Amino acid sequence: MNTNIYQFSAEDYRGESIELAKYKNKVLLVVNTASNCGFTPQYEGLEEIYKKYNDQGFEILAFPCNQFKQQEKGNNNEIKAFCDLHFNITFDLFGKIDVNGETAHPVYKFLKKQAPGILGSESVKWNFTKFLVNKEGQVVKRFSPITKPNAIESDIKALL
Repeated sequence: MNTNIYQFSAEDYRGESIELAKYKNKVLLVVNTASNCGFTPQYEGLEEIYKKYNDQGFEILAFPCNQFKQQEKGNNNEIKAFCDLHFNITFDLFGKIDVNGETAHPVYKFLKKQAPGILGSESVKWNFTKFLVNKEGQVVKRFSPITKPNAIESDIKALL
């Protein structure tokens, strides 16, 4: 059984396999993102909080997902171009994945099991659901899509 997020790997938007062990001893915010969602402007808040705390050991892992009303139709390069053009993100962007169902990425199966949602539901309800992971690779909190990145700042600071 996987006890921390470091057991996993995922492909970045370039298709290169990234071992999540590279984030050991860092605080992580893992977010499923989409380019055509009402919450897409949260990229801006994510970038702000990333720049503020990155030098203290904070990382954001963005996983584009097209499972919610087809709001992420582009391929990985198109998604990266969109993020660069509109939000100039500097945090890590991974390749498009599924977060729910049989084809859910193993990272998301782990996150959802560690931090179930309302009434114990393990499914991700929408884009920009956020999982906060401590320096030991354990999920400490799950935040709903409506939770803006700056509302998570005190939780991030507490873990740093």
